[in-house]
Amino acid sequence: MTAEPLVHRLSRADARRVAVRAQLLTEPRPTDLLELVRHLTLLQHDPISAVAPSADLVAWSRLGSSYDPAELRDALDEQVLIDHHGLIRPSEDLALYRADMAAWPGLPPLKPWQLDNAEWLEANDGCRRDILELLRGDGPLPSSELPDTCEVPWPSSGWNNNKNVQMLLRMMVERGEVATAGRRGRERLWDLADRIYPDDPVPPADEAERLRNERRLRALGIARAKATAVPGEPVHVRDAGEPAVIEGVRGEWRVEPSLLDAPFEGRAALLSPLDRLVHDRKRLAEVFESDYQLEMYKPVAQRRWGYYALPILYGDRLVGKLDATADHNEGVLRVDAVHEDEPFPPEVAAAVRAEIEDLARWLGLDPMLPG
Repeated sequence: MTAEPLVHRLSRADARRVAVRAQLLTEPRPTDLLELVRHLTLLQHDPISAVAPSADLVAWSRLGSSYDPAELRDALDEQVLIDHHGLIRPSEDLALYRADMAAWPGLPPLKPWQLDNAEWLEANDGCRRDILELLRGDGPLPSSELPDTCEVPWPSSGWNNNKNVQMLLRMMVERGEVATAGRRGRERLWDLADRIYPDDPVPPADEAERLRNERRLRALGIARAKATAVPGEPVHVRDAGEPAVIEGVRGEWRVEPSLLDAPFEGRAALLSPLDRLVHDRKRLAEVFESDYQLEMYKPVAQRRWGYYALPILYGDRLVGKLDATADHNEGVLRVDAVHEDEPFPPEVAAAVRAEIEDLARWLGLDPMLPG
């Protein structure tokens, strides 16, 4: 007989602490950027820099002011880290995605949108070949220097009008034909994937998925076995780790057992709006009992916390939001508001203020706080 698997019974506080430990937001801080990214599995590449680019904010919130953004740029230039679909990953992890690339547009049965994409790509195979030939001879190049010889335009409802090349490049990334080779300012450079990706053995697709789920769970600590598909990185982990239930929270959860019963030394941290700790809004609401939305796309009058408010972590709780802007022309980190979900006790207020001052030092700015 096969023994029934142990089901871990966790309180919300237990689950939060597992998640915070997994995201390396406790003491002592990590010290190495590459090891940090290998553990987190990804940094989201987003150019919005109201305070700082998200990838840099995520690294700073873990490493502190010893982190130099030039380290990340150098790692990308040296292709130790690779920008894959806007997610910065360790180069060795790309082997876990290449089996899926080889099976593009997906394993049968195909969904209607997959069939549509395959048909559109086939109709524009000439343009695809033109891009590959140009990159082979002159790459890396920005998309603005790649020819749009598409015979059939992308069937856009408006959002992607006149973006045939961008849509084609996206599919060519999914097929493993091209890859991001760095950036020129804010513009991506493209090259042949064979020049970018390491020549590592590619595991079978099912083995690659299992390894991705295991790595994702180690980075998240606790996650649902199944969840609705989301753009970019999934929030589910299938059968990775061990089963868990969270008191007062529905759903089938999986937990990374190595993070259970470990000492917990929490601290204050200012998080990127795209931080993985807050990325899964359903987990955020149910486990952290916290509400957060990135409001940069909302009209000003509808914003509660600010254009690019940073979630504030203290210990295992999300306790507020920081509305701040880095004004490099004036040389200040302008703090418009510190939104307290509940009034901060003195020790929380002091720890949050210290993080704001450290953020300003890291940015090379003077903190300008209200009052």
